[in-house]
Amino acid sequence: MDILWSELTGGLPDGTHLTILLLRLFTATLLGAAIGFERQRAGKAAGLRTHILVTTGTTVFILACLGAGIKTNSDGISRVIQGIITGIGFVGAGAILKRETDRNVQGVTTSAGIWMTAAIGVTVGLGGLGLAIIATLLTLVILRVTIWFERQGSRADRNGKS
Repeated sequence: MDILWSELTGGLPDGTHLTILLLRLFTATLLGAAIGFERQRAGKAAGLRTHILVTTGTTVFILACLGAGIKTNSDGISRVIQGIITGIGFVGAGAILKRETDRNVQGVTTSAGIWMTAAIGVTVGLGGLGLAIIATLLTLVILRVTIWFERQGSRADRNGKS
């Protein structure tokens, strides 16, 4: 029974560290939810659940490594982050579609958003909650404000072609 309990509680640190771990996980979840909610509201394929899973998942990878004793200034954590970036690149590539009928490429912003949420998750995992919050706010501003500029550009294009 002791072995079972030891395995079930493996990786759970003392009270202070557990509080930090939970704070980071909940922060990652909330930041991913903020971006995911915006994407879902905009009608994009990768929405709330996708972005929450990306931020929380990348945070878990980092926290697991730190819990296993890999130091933040080591080659080991660098390799883990490189692996996350590469893996998320493949996920993002899957979000990009080239439509044959109108020679249009779609999903690049979705791909970039997934990549950004992974970066936010890594940042949270490493303890950079302030930076992660600023990055999330900046991401939300970029996703909302650039729509206005894109619409203005489209109107100018249509007016010039009329």
